[in-house]
Amino acid sequence: MLNPRIFGRSIVLRLVILVIFQSLCAAFFVAELVTEVLGLRHWAISWTMREFLQIGASLGLVLGAAASFTLLRQTLYRVDRVEKQVKVASGQFVDVLHDQFCAWGLSPAEREVALFAVRGYSNAEIAKARGKSEATVKSQLNAIFRKADVPGRTALVCHFIDVVLENIPDPSTTYGPLADNGDQ
Repeated sequence: MLNPRIFGRSIVLRLVILVIFQSLCAAFFVAELVTEVLGLRHWAISWTMREFLQIGASLGLVLGAAASFTLLRQTLYRVDRVEKQVKVASGQFVDVLHDQFCAWGLSPAEREVALFAVRGYSNAEIAKARGKSEATVKSQLNAIFRKADVPGRTALVCHFIDVVLENIPDPSTTYGPLADNGDQ
């Protein structure tokens, strides 16, 4: 059974409605076929009404398939997000980093520089650790920022903090508007 706490109440409700609707459309076609093949049809409906019912059931099945595809895509997206959160929660943060670096299309050298940057190393420290010039490191960092679509080192680190904090509710929605009481 689908757990509403995992998949969201609205998705579970939409899936249930969709399954009921598709089942009714399929039942119509099966009943139509069985009564026609076995000669059990004892009611008379006009051909026009019969055609409208078949068109409606067909549209129901097509719309149901389209909705099923959309819901499947949403579910797979949620599963991917949950797997990422589980990795982070289970201490596999480095795997999440490397997966994101691959998704951004970073070269092996850029991945190494990005990892140093996320860990808080300065350009000089990265250059020394890698045996490269600071200009090379700066160039690689600029390429990383461009591929990651972030303005700089702080935003790069914040991206991964957001991954860790993704499921923690926003304080303004939990506690109401934040008051400025001088605490900074």
